[in-house]
Amino acid sequence: VILLPAPSPSPKVRGTHPDCSVVLHFQKKEAECLERIRSESQTPGQEGCPTQWDGVSCWPALPPGQSRAVACPDILHVFTKSKGLIQRNCTEWGWSPPSPPYHSACQLETLGSDNDTAATARHFVTMKVLYTCGYSTSLAALLLAIGIFSCFRKLHCTRNSIHVHFFTSFVLRGTAVFIKDGVLFSDESIDHCTMSTVTCKAAIAFFQYSVLANFCWLLVEGLFLQTLLLLTFTCDRSYTCGYTLLGWGVPMVTVGVWVLTRLQYDNHGCWDDYSSPYWWVIKAPILLAIFVNFLIFLNVTRMLAQKIRCPDLSKTHKQQYLRLTKSTLLLIPLLGVHYVVFALFPEHVGVHARLYFELVLGSYQGFLVALLYCFLNGEVQAEVRRNWGKWQRSMESNVFNLATQDFTA
Repeated sequence: VILLPAPSPSPKVRGTHPDCSVVLHFQKKEAECLERIRSESQTPGQEGCPTQWDGVSCWPALPPGQSRAVACPDILHVFTKSKGLIQRNCTEWGWSPPSPPYHSACQLETLGSDNDTAATARHFVTMKVLYTCGYSTSLAALLLAIGIFSCFRKLHCTRNSIHVHFFTSFVLRGTAVFIKDGVLFSDESIDHCTMSTVTCKAAIAFFQYSVLANFCWLLVEGLFLQTLLLLTFTCDRSYTCGYTLLGWGVPMVTVGVWVLTRLQYDNHGCWDDYSSPYWWVIKAPILLAIFVNFLIFLNVTRMLAQKIRCPDLSKTHKQQYLRLTKSTLLLIPLLGVHYVVFALFPEHVGVHARLYFELVLGSYQGFLVALLYCFLNGEVQAEVRRNWGKWQRSMESNVFNLATQDFTA
């Protein structure tokens, strides 16, 4: 975190991604050097080598025959040696090349061969294709599942209403990913490190809201399951309003506070950095939802194990508990447990594994949610078959009536 002076009394904290900090550092140094060059150009008659920016350092003007040495740039995660010196001479033909070269004097970190760079690029392209396919598949399945729950009246109940909200949060999350990619990475000529438009900030804010809402509705699903078990399948509808406020209201308030905080204290870049301390406004509720849901998972597992082993439990209730076990306990670990592992580490630890789980595997979570809660739901299957048979009988009746009319005519 870099503290910069601000004209207002309140300090502005800048949290810059490590890769972008290098770009911003050299841009700042270049601007300072160019300003110095412009001021010296207004003084005619100077002999020797003029001030020059070589892409790394600013070399002040020198008379002919003299030399100057500068230290390595103080970017510790780029150069492993910051006390090395590079020398250049002012000759009658101009500035001599740096001696020794930057990569020798400053011990430049090895960036890898061209083959490594190409392999890395192919890896990220493949990952983007995978998560694009995943989110597209999930969106199609989720929209179909929402349509099924909305169209069939017999499926209208508190449980399925919560499922629809949960599906909607996945739809928003997938849509937000596509919007964010379209705004931030559609044009490769745009410098992402200095990009700071209202559009990109709005895309990031919508993305953060969608992610937080998704975690909140995951928490609602866990809370509702535990409520069903505690109340023995008699759930009061008064909980629905509270669930809605938790699923949609809490993320709205949290992201609103985050947006106002960034506007006031950290309004730089595109708000997509995770090194800013204000990222905790979003991260803290997500971590809370993850750990609470993990505790609910453990408690529900214990409760179901006790109820299924109970000898006094009727066969009907035991079947209901088994259905809950299959439809929900398979889902909660899939969506919650692995997040606990990553939540214990900083953002820069396990980046590749985190990207794989959150982008590739995470993109198919919506499809699995629709599969478990809708398409493999016995109640839904029975209702779809009943309406399908009803529609077939209606079509056969219409065809018979038309044939009869043609025959009698």
